[in-house]
Amino acid sequence: MSVKLGIIGGGVMAEAILSRLLSQNIYAANTVVVSDPLQQRRDYLQKTYGVEVTENNAVVFAANVILLAIKPQVLDRVAADLSGTANSSNLLLSILAGVPLKRLQAAFPACAVIRAMPNTPATVGAGMTAIAPSSQVSPQQIDRAKTIFAAVGEVVEVSESLMDAVTGLSGSGPAYVALLVEALADGGVAAGLPRAIASQLALQTVLGTAKLLQETELHPAQLKDRVTSPGGTTIAGVAALEAGGFRAAAIAAVKAACDRSRELGN
Repeated sequence: MSVKLGIIGGGVMAEAILSRLLSQNIYAANTVVVSDPLQQRRDYLQKTYGVEVTENNAVVFAANVILLAIKPQVLDRVAADLSGTANSSNLLLSILAGVPLKRLQAAFPACAVIRAMPNTPATVGAGMTAIAPSSQVSPQQIDRAKTIFAAVGEVVEVSESLMDAVTGLSGSGPAYVALLVEALADGGVAAGLPRAIASQLALQTVLGTAKLLQETELHPAQLKDRVTSPGGTTIAGVAALEAGGFRAAAIAAVKAACDRSRELGN
């Protein structure tokens, strides 16, 4: 078998990426090897996807592309296990939150390294991933990384200096949106709607609005203006949001998450 893709760590995000790479025929199952310390997890991945599995991380470095999907706390131990294994033909894609390129390059000095930040909607193919390549990564390797992460959603390339901001916005953003959906549903219940119907209305409203903005390329302010009419219900609701500091709170949330990401990376 010629190993083309190796994955270190078989968790939820790694599985999401693996499943869509296979379903879209970007990689064949017999060209993928996944390492994970848990026998139960290895058995599941092998049975579900037909890939080779191992508990030996060094086996993964026979691949051209390695997806590093471990917890940041075990990076040093994994790097020590792989000392001398990596070579210049390896493209390492790290999805370790808060771990900067300089640390990754120190851990894997022979590899071309790209730092990536996907978010949880990747598990349903609707993710947003930002990638930041190191200086030794070739244009062809960047294209390969974009192809891999495009399998789980959209991809943008940014400088590493912006990765903390990416983390604060799209990395942590699904939690903010989930809070919004929950709050809208609670508002519906407060106004007299049954919980199930309020939840359905809230979720579809957020989903539909996002799709509308994406497909029409309207600025959000334009869509807001189209929905509001003089003296109407929507402008009354918007005024209440403004009085509650809705926009300021959203901006502050992104900045706080960005600052915390920066702290964790130091």
